[in-house]
Amino acid sequence: MRKRNLIYVEDDPGSRKVMSLLVSRLDEAVQLTIFENSTDFLERVEALDSEPDIFLLDIHVMPHDGFRMLEMLRGHARFADVMVIALTASVMNEEINRLKEAGFDGVLAKPLNFHTFPDTFERILSSERVWTVHR
Repeated sequence: MRKRNLIYVEDDPGSRKVMSLLVSRLDEAVQLTIFENSTDFLERVEALDSEPDIFLLDIHVMPHDGFRMLEMLRGHARFADVMVIALTASVMNEEINRLKEAGFDGVLAKPLNFHTFPDTFERILSSERVWTVHR
């Protein structure tokens, strides 16, 4: 089975640690690359040795928020069709609709739910758009 390459952009150390732990527990072969901020985001993604399969973008990271990073990816021929999942604590219906309209492929609610994460992430790895929020 081919290893799946995930890029996670998150400025909060606790959230990075939780994601690393959750991904390490998945049955799938997953390589997680973490960016602690969005400085030079596109340049760093272009410099990676392997092609990303999924981007996990914190919406409130700086200097480029998740919406701006999504625009960069969708405007780049190499990454335009790669799945992009938003991570946010703001999961009211209005925010979910805003994420959909912007072009995200799904959302994961923060804090991440240890019980539902494996099933939800399996769906994401299967290229399913995930908009159901579990806390």
